[in-house]
Amino acid sequence: MLVRVRLFAQLRERAGRREVELELEDGASVAEALLALDDVAAGLPVVMAVNREYAPADTVLRAGDELALIPPVSGGAGGGEIVREDPLSLDVVAARVKDRRAGAVVIFSGVTRDVSHLDYEAYAEMAGPEIERVVAAAVERHGLCAGAAEHRVGRVPLGEASVIVAASAPHRAEAFAGAREIIDEIKARAPVWKREGEAWKDGTQPPTG
Repeated sequence: MLVRVRLFAQLRERAGRREVELELEDGASVAEALLALDDVAAGLPVVMAVNREYAPADTVLRAGDELALIPPVSGGAGGGEIVREDPLSLDVVAARVKDRRAGAVVIFSGVTRDVSHLDYEAYAEMAGPEIERVVAAAVERHGLCAGAAEHRVGRVPLGEASVIVAASAPHRAEAFAGAREIIDEIKARAPVWKREGEAWKDGTQPPTG
């Protein structure tokens, strides 16, 4: 079967294009697809996403699946309004967690520092839902009233926010814990990549489970 694989960040630059075509046997696995892409992925601990979800190596592929080769992610600290090219607003994100039950609201803003700008790229169709899952998990785990997050892509100038997270809860301990979990999980799971100058920043290999 012939499938198209989407490429991002370092992999896109290596291949010189955003997609490659891959010929696989019917019933091939994710591991076999990765092996066939070794000329592009060599030296990077990449994973595959199948239909916009991280997939373990033994996942069986089917004709029509959307494949993406995901390098280590390095989100700043989105797809809908969660991932956006225009500047982020603290007030807008904070308003999304307003709740009469909340005695505490914690807001985190990750901003560009030390350099004139940073450039962000995202697999937006996957990053938005992934961030939504991260927020929903934190809300449930910490008993939050609400949680919200937005991530910017494109060029983010010095002093401007690349990511904003907000969490509200009846008490401050839960609000702090929830906001911390959201930003940490976004950095670990969301397919967002950061470049400073000509170098892509080192990231972490996203989990497949």
